[in-house]
Amino acid sequence: MRIATWNINSAKARQARLIEWLDRAQPDVVCLQETKLDDQSFAEAFDEDLFRRGYRYAHHGDGRWNGVALLSREGLDDVERGLPGDPGFPAGTHEPRAVAATCGGIRIWSLYIPNGRTPEDPHYAYKLEWLAALRGVLAEAAPHRPTMACGDFNIAPTDADVWDPADFVGATHVTEPERAALRAVTEVGLVDVLRTRWPDDVVYTYWDYRALCFPKNMGMRIDLTLASADLAKRVAAVWVDRAARKGTGTSDHAPVVVDLDTAPDGDVGPMVPPPSARSSSGGGAQRGRAAATIRRTSTPKPPASAE
Repeated sequence: MRIATWNINSAKARQARLIEWLDRAQPDVVCLQETKLDDQSFAEAFDEDLFRRGYRYAHHGDGRWNGVALLSREGLDDVERGLPGDPGFPAGTHEPRAVAATCGGIRIWSLYIPNGRTPEDPHYAYKLEWLAALRGVLAEAAPHRPTMACGDFNIAPTDADVWDPADFVGATHVTEPERAALRAVTEVGLVDVLRTRWPDDVVYTYWDYRALCFPKNMGMRIDLTLASADLAKRVAAVWVDRAARKGTGTSDHAPVVVDLDTAPDGDVGPMVPPPSARSSSGGGAQRGRAAATIRRTSTPKPPASAE
């Protein structure tokens, strides 16, 4: 199974790029962030393109800002929109930053963690509270079932995940409270998949549009794929698809792609629903996927940042 996450930075503006990438990369499940569309607008724009490619989807958005989606050719069960315990910003107002579903037996979250703006801004405190709520949700799931939390975390886990730590002094994304909150999330039993395979590589997922940051590789690794420990053991390959960041009209983020080997029984984990449930939820898109997954994961692993 191939699972990817991508902050698309406006799904409508990147529609052609997204569809081209789906055709090229052939992911089975895609987590999208910053769709910047409400649910109806996303449906109007993407229903036909996604249906023809065998994807079902769950979208959670309300207009110009934020917005998350899950696209799946491996079933889409128990959809959950929003983060339980979301503190709200302002209080009582819940931004569309999380959507979850069970796809091929894995509980997958597409997440867009709050930016924080500046350490002095109320949005920063909201970011930390939001991460605490996320930790609570994942603590209930990760120890007991195959789980992935994927998305734009707006945090570089360590100084090795930014091109020049000195350039970020006093800024968000690199402060110790943010990193501590992220560590608390992983401590419930989640693994930063990319760093298990590429512990020392210079790997970024985001490059500012300004100052030729992408050609100069002045980036940050803030888009993460976190997996429950048993699931992480089945990772066959993980990489950043830099080719999707090249050219004009691109997002300022690149997709992070994870290939999972199948378990001995042919599925990715013990929580896969029975065939009847998979058929009713995933439709004809399920047919023929197992063989394709086995063939794909037997190929050589791409480098951490694939061109």
